[in-house]
Amino acid sequence: MATKVTRIKARDDAPKAKSDEPEEITRKVSVKAKNSESKKSKAETKTKVKAQKKAEKAAEKKDQKVGYFRGAVRELRQVRWPNRKETWKMTLSVIVYVVILAVIIMLLDALLQFIFTKILGGN
Repeated sequence: MATKVTRIKARDDAPKAKSDEPEEITRKVSVKAKNSESKKSKAETKTKVKAQKKAEKAAEKKDQKVGYFRGAVRELRQVRWPNRKETWKMTLSVIVYVVILAVIIMLLDALLQFIFTKILGGN
């Protein structure tokens, strides 16, 4: 028993409420190529389209890579680079903060060591 495949075509101007009008039904029909020449030409066009899409993707990837480096260079040009005086100020401030934190950590270490030796009854 063969089954019929039908599709209902949706339209924007279709009434929202139910009416007595029959629904529009369309049937999907497949047409077979009758001669082998049309099949060959279709196959050739498919391969051409695939090759063209492949070339477009390769060009897109190349553009993306080039675009990335162009964007990076553009961003580097927008950076406000410090002069020699500002660079030395920032370097010295980093060194001072590192020394201060090192002293704080050493003091905490000594304090905790003292407390634990008193609690555990060591020397």
